[in-house]
Amino acid sequence: MTMTDPVEQAEPATEPASDKLMEIPERYVPKHLSPSSASSYRECARRWKFRYVDRLPDPPGEPAVTGTFAHMVLEKLMQEPVDNRTVDRAKELARELWPKLENSRDYQGLDLDDEASLQFRWNGWKAIEGLWDLEDPREVTVASTEQDVRVEINGVPFRGIIDRVDQTDDGLVVTDYKSGKAPSERFSTNYATQMLLYAAALTELEGRKPAKAQLLYLGQKAVEVEVTDENLTEAVDELRTTWLAIMESCISQEFEASAGPLCGWCPFVAQCPEGTAEVLHRDKIGKLRSDAPALERIAQAEKAID
Repeated sequence: MTMTDPVEQAEPATEPASDKLMEIPERYVPKHLSPSSASSYRECARRWKFRYVDRLPDPPGEPAVTGTFAHMVLEKLMQEPVDNRTVDRAKELARELWPKLENSRDYQGLDLDDEASLQFRWNGWKAIEGLWDLEDPREVTVASTEQDVRVEINGVPFRGIIDRVDQTDDGLVVTDYKSGKAPSERFSTNYATQMLLYAAALTELEGRKPAKAQLLYLGQKAVEVEVTDENLTEAVDELRTTWLAIMESCISQEFEASAGPLCGWCPFVAQCPEGTAEVLHRDKIGKLRSDAPALERIAQAEKAID
C-alpha cells in the first residue's frame, strides 16, 4: 500500500548531507520520506509543497477509499489461521469491518447516496475477491502484515508501510495490493521502484535481502520484480537524489510546477497558475479528458473569490 502519511516535522538531522540543510526553517523539514512522498515530489514539486508543506486539504477519491477497504479486509484475512483464509471468511470480515470504514472521515467525505454506496461496497468486494484470481491465500506463509518500517537508507530517513511480507523457500517476498486498474508497462516503473525501496528497508532491518517483490493487481494480474544488488542500489540512489532535491527546495522555498496531463486531476490545480493555464489550454484545444475534475475545481475557486 502506497503510504499517505501526514507530514511530520523534525529537527535537522545530526549529520546532514549538506551544511545547507541547517538553513531550513523547522516547519519545512520533513521528518521522513515515504515512497509515495518521494514519487509525488518527482512528479510535481509544486503539488508536493501544497500537500506536505502547506498541508492543503487533499481528500482521497473513491478509488483510494475503495482500496483502503480492500486492504483492511485482506490484512485481517491474512492474519487468520491458514485454513480460515477462504472467500466466506473474507465476506464475514468485510461485513465486520464495514461500519469502521463507513464512519471514517474519508468515506463520509465522498458523500455517496444509497445507490452509489451500494456500488461502492460492490466494487470493494470485487477487489477483495480478486485476490483468489492471483493466489490461494491458504498457501501463503505470512511473515508480517501492514509492517511499519522506519529506517535510515543511504542517509535518508525512510518510512513506509508494507502490505505483506511472505516467507518462501527462496527468501522473503515483499507484497503490495493494488485495487485500481493495472497500468501499462510504460507507467509501471514507478510502482516497481516503490517496491524496491520497501525491499531496501527490509534489507536494513532484517540483515538479508528479499528474494523478490510483487504487486498484486487484485482481479487482474501479478507483477513480480526480482530484487538484485543492482536495482536496489538504483532505487536507493534515486531516493537520496529526491531527498536532497527536497531539501534544496525547502531551503530556497522554490517548488517548480510540472504542468502536463496530470494537472487535470490535481486537487490543487486552482491554487497553481501554471496548472490552471495548462488545464484551460487543454480544454480549449480539446485535449482535456471529460472525466478530469480540474475545470470544476477552477470554477469553484473563482466562484469563492467572487
